[in-house]
Amino acid sequence: MNNSIIQRPFRYQYSNWCLYIIIINVAVFLATYLHRDYLTYLSMNPLNVIHRHMYWQFVTYMFAHANVNHLFFNMLGLFFFGTMVERSMGSKEFLLFYMTCGILAGIFSFVVYESTGYYRVFLLGASGALFAVMLAYAIIYPDSTVYLMGIVPLKAPVLVLGYTAIEIFSQITGYQSGVAHLTHLGGFAFAFLYFVVRFRVNPVDRLFGRR
Repeated sequence: MNNSIIQRPFRYQYSNWCLYIIIINVAVFLATYLHRDYLTYLSMNPLNVIHRHMYWQFVTYMFAHANVNHLFFNMLGLFFFGTMVERSMGSKEFLLFYMTCGILAGIFSFVVYESTGYYRVFLLGASGALFAVMLAYAIIYPDSTVYLMGIVPLKAPVLVLGYTAIEIFSQITGYQSGVAHLTHLGGFAFAFLYFVVRFRVNPVDRLFGRR
């Protein structure tokens, strides 16, 4: 139903939540840099979730980062893609989208880790939510051109599909084993479902020009 609570739109408002999210990420990084033990409580670890009931880690893992490079590139991507997505969606919708996809990507990763016995993994970083934002950008602005590494021009859908292929390949082959490829793919998948369920938009039609 068009008037169901799932599809009911927010009144449009732009409050620059993307910038606030970046500020929160930077503040959390500074706190964990000064007190490294905080990472144990903020990162998502299956053992901590199961035995110590640290369920908040499904949220906080998105705001913790391992090092400056990890933080910088995630926040750079969030600034470029997230700002545009928020302007299109509105701030309330963007915040719901960002948090929903990030949390679900974390839960998905937890289920996989727990079922396969990877209990000592510590998941952290905004990448799952960021990959969701990247897919949203490609769906909303399918004709835009993104310059890879600031040099190579690519259409937004090509860039996102290329990243998806790389993540699938990396997950299967074990390339860059310290990277949470499953979480990235989860971000893509839940962003896809978000557009289908919440907006009743077929991302495939948008990405491949049938719009």
